[in-house]
Amino acid sequence: MGLLGEVLLLPLAPLRGSLWVLDQVVADAERQYYDPSAVQEQLASLERQLEAGEIDEETFDRLEDSLLDRLEASRTRQTGA
Repeated sequence: MGLLGEVLLLPLAPLRGSLWVLDQVVADAERQYYDPSAVQEQLASLERQLEAGEIDEETFDRLEDSLLDRLEASRTRQTGA
């Protein structure tokens, strides 16, 4: 895209900048969501809640399955498979 194209698209620069920022925020949120150490910490916290009687076995199983799925997805993302 030449100089003329850049000049014609200049009014869209704020929109393109906003989209870039949004992409960066989403990418960072996904990194945090799939961070294996954070997921393992949440699993440990979940087990402590079960042992303390704060949650029942059914809730524990449901939340544990969700966290294990995230951990598996994290490993898949890291290997690129």
